[in-house]
Amino acid sequence: MTTIDRATGSRRIHFHDEAAPVAGAVVPSVFVVVRHEDGRLLLVRRCDSGAWELPGGRVDVGESAVETAVRETAEETGLRIVVTGFAGIFSDPGHVVVSARGEARQQFAVLVRARAVGGDLAADLVETSEAAWVPVEDLSGLAMEVPVRLWIDSVLDAGAEPHVG
Repeated sequence: MTTIDRATGSRRIHFHDEAAPVAGAVVPSVFVVVRHEDGRLLLVRRCDSGAWELPGGRVDVGESAVETAVRETAEETGLRIVVTGFAGIFSDPGHVVVSARGEARQQFAVLVRARAVGGDLAADLVETSEAAWVPVEDLSGLAMEVPVRLWIDSVLDAGAEPHVG
């Protein structure tokens, strides 16, 4: 498996890195797979690292996974969505995220499928510098963290079958 320890602005991503700090918590997050009717995929570009990823983020206390998906997508892209299904769970203990405050956590990502139903596409310019509909054939040329690329590849390759792992 690919090993990375890359400083990404205000956070660091470790993926199967023996030198990674021990995670002190597992923090659930939700990321959203939104396909345009022409097949393009909705992505956001992080302000801190410049890496592209699916819209999404941490689940707030008192919030459901669906509520997180709707909130994060609206915040990061300006779009309103309707969640249409489950795309996968990615809970690899080798995926450790170290926050700007130095807190190490194991990534636990729930991916959902959704459909855009309104809004105007625009990055929030706080967490995301860009929001875009990206043709699937252009994904390989974009800068992405290894785990995010694996999530996207899995979701696109799996068809209707969700990833569980």
